[in-house]
Amino acid sequence: MVVVWLILGLLIVGAIALAVIGLRQDESEEDPLQERLAEYVDSGREIHSLEEVELEQPFTQRVILPLARTLGSIALKFTPQSALQAAQRNLELAGRPSGLDASTYVAMRFAMAVVLGFGTFLLLRISPNESMRAKALPLMVTFAILGYFLPELWLRSKISKRQEEILKAMPDALDLLTICVGAGLGFDAAMHKVVEKWDNELAFEFGRVLREVQLGKTRREALRDMADRVGLPEMTSFVAAIIQSEQLGVSLGKVLQIQAENMRIKRRQRAEEAAQQAPVKMLFPLVFLVMPALFIVLLGPAAMIVIQMFVGGGF
Repeated sequence: MVVVWLILGLLIVGAIALAVIGLRQDESEEDPLQERLAEYVDSGREIHSLEEVELEQPFTQRVILPLARTLGSIALKFTPQSALQAAQRNLELAGRPSGLDASTYVAMRFAMAVVLGFGTFLLLRISPNESMRAKALPLMVTFAILGYFLPELWLRSKISKRQEEILKAMPDALDLLTICVGAGLGFDAAMHKVVEKWDNELAFEFGRVLREVQLGKTRREALRDMADRVGLPEMTSFVAAIIQSEQLGVSLGKVLQIQAENMRIKRRQRAEEAAQQAPVKMLFPLVFLVMPALFIVLLGPAAMIVIQMFVGGGF
């Protein structure tokens, strides 16, 4: 029984590892075969055949990734367009981790469900324990559902982490924008200063806005797209204020100063809210973990003495 559960745990870890390996594969616009041939030319090695080049590639490149792409193509045939659009939306909110696109993400979810589901079923069917074999089908369904939703949980954690990072960086970024605009720089030049000074998600979004403006998109559209990619009410309010100041001719420096002050007030309010929630969050570990251990240490010796007195006939 212990061996079966150990192998099952290794199967889960292996499925997650395969998903991570697939996520870390960088997408390239060049032909992979041409890249490999270029590597051989640069190294000065003699090439006998293309098969030799292919066989010397890592196992993930030769077997795992083609298998994942095949499963992905099959899964996409049964995936509604709305699910792909929702996946694309969540990936944009997460900042497109590892260059992941919607089709690859959906394929990864189906692949993990298939690997965990059928792997669990086959493992339990060969178990010598009759009760484990009887549970093969329900456990297969359970682990298949688990494998399907694990990437979703991972993506949601990425979204939360990215939004929290942007939210923490916004007050300081707005202060820098206010100083730069007050010094005579334009709004685009001020955003460029933020990109130069910092290396975080907010600076990356500002840099993307600047690149989109250089490629011909209007600043208003680029800022609105940034607000949609971030998905924070604070960013939406900031973008709306910037666009409104351009339309009404209001001083941009004054608008940025007001936005920075509001951001700092909201950050202080969030800190006070977290401080008010701390006692409530500490109540459960205090009652169920700290207090029982404290009672055992303080009352344990006395309880043992009383038990010995009753057992020894002291009364």
